[in-house]
Amino acid sequence: MKREALVRYLDELLEPARFRDYCPNGLQMEGAVDVRRIVAGVSACQALIDAAVARDADTLLVHHGWFWRGEDARVIGFRKTRMWTMLARDINLIAYHLPLDAHPRLGNNARLAALLDWRVDGRFGEQDMGWIGRPAATQTLAEMTRRIAGQLCREPLAIGDADRRIERLAWCSGGGQDYFEQAVALGVDVFVSGEISERAVHLARESGVACLAVGHHASERYGVRALAGHLSEKFGLECEFVDIDNPV
Repeated sequence: MKREALVRYLDELLEPARFRDYCPNGLQMEGAVDVRRIVAGVSACQALIDAAVARDADTLLVHHGWFWRGEDARVIGFRKTRMWTMLARDINLIAYHLPLDAHPRLGNNARLAALLDWRVDGRFGEQDMGWIGRPAATQTLAEMTRRIAGQLCREPLAIGDADRRIERLAWCSGGGQDYFEQAVALGVDVFVSGEISERAVHLARESGVACLAVGHHASERYGVRALAGHLSEKFGLECEFVDIDNPV
């Protein structure tokens, strides 16, 4: 498949023009014109790049790419090493950030809900990045915490009454803790995100709404994995998801 055709398809599918993002979405670095073998992962770190090289991939597909707003723009140190590795082997870098959080079927929030058997009732917040719904069955905060730990293979940080019954919940993958206050106003019993801020602990204690921090990386493995699977099925491309462990 030609690189331009793949990027065009992904842009149509994920609609990056709809989002005010912190980085460019789509093709971030040109490599091979013909795409045959894709390695997918959460972040375009050196370990994932090395995995792509080891697998003779021509394309790296990620959620967290490069060129973030406000970061050092100089190509020195680890940035030089990453870029040199990619350029020397003619590997494309394709990245979708907020568009891959928000997609209603393949996005991180959608896949997290499917994995944990949550029923989606709606969206909220800026650019509809927050999701709201219900667990398949009423459960306590302690029971939900154990289920998430088992599914994500990471122990969440839970703030709140372990015996609280969870009937309505809101969630936002990754660094979505800024949606917690809006979730509280919607009357949910728990807010689930990848990260938690210092002020969120106080909000949980004072509002009585529980907060679960399940891990930024752990909550965002599933969108890019689903996207890679979709491309494999639709176009017959060889796509492999490689999970580079990250405890955060």
